Amino acid sequence: MATDGLLTATDVRELATRLGLRPTKALGQNFVIDPNTVRRLVRVAGLHPVDVVVEVGPGLGSLTLGLLGAVSRVVAVEIDPVLATQLPATVAVRLPDRSRRLEVVHGDALTLNGLPGPPPTAFVANLPYNVAVPVLLRLLEQLPSLRTGLVMVQAEVADRLVAAPGSRTYGIPSVKAAWWAEVRRAGAIGRTVFWPAPNVDSALVAFTRRPPPTGDQAATFAVVDAAFAQRRKTMRAALAGWAGSAAAAEQRLRAAGIDPASRGESLGVEDFARLAATAVR
Repeated sequence: MATDGLLTATDVRELATRLGLRPTKALGQNFVIDPNTVRRLVRVAGLHPVDVVVEVGPGLGSLTLGLLGAVSRVVAVEIDPVLATQLPATVAVRLPDRSRRLEVVHGDALTLNGLPGPPPTAFVANLPYNVAVPVLLRLLEQLPSLRTGLVMVQAEVADRLVAAPGSRTYGIPSVKAAWWAEVRRAGAIGRTVFWPAPNVDSALVAFTRRPPPTGDQAATFAVVDAAFAQRRKTMRAALAGWAGSAAAAEQRLRAAGIDPASRGESLGVEDFARLAATAVR
């Protein structure tokens, strides 16, 4: 066993065999098998000893063990009942002096309405590819105490989350993430650090919470959804349904100081917030 209790590739496979576990694509299960990758994630996350970390999808505990060595408390949200039951036992064997720092919540992160214990200050996770964006956005909305975070996601998803206005990958995830936080890419991750190895590359996305733009979040997100539902169209045309007509959309766009002939990918989150505000005047 490594001195810091981290799981090796052999440990992960042996544990999975003992549990009769076959990783499933439905749950996005790709387990980290490289201790050095775990150490890198904990380091890049910039955690402090007093931090309370929420982790989604801890799986067999590879990252959980690394986090427990760096912070005061980890709340791990796991949807798989077998893994949720096993995680405390794994920690008790490998890091017995830190096992009280862990609390496992068996549930779906997309439906949680709060977490037990002190408010979490950081979010660090190897997110299942199929739910990475909705999980990140939901936690940023539901847990205002989160000040920082680092998530490992599919590289293509990372590109969309960090994209700036005007770029090819800029879209709904980019705008909504920017509402809550400053989001940036924090490194690349190879395929071989996972078991089973995914067919895509991964990347690290870091965020730091900032005050949201002036305006209503739900109303702004409704405009964002409408603008990108037909991203090839001008804002005047794309927002006709949202505003009631193309003429009404143009009127609201001009009131917000936005060119009706522009497209959604050219607008920043502040533009969308300003446009949403015209609907309630």
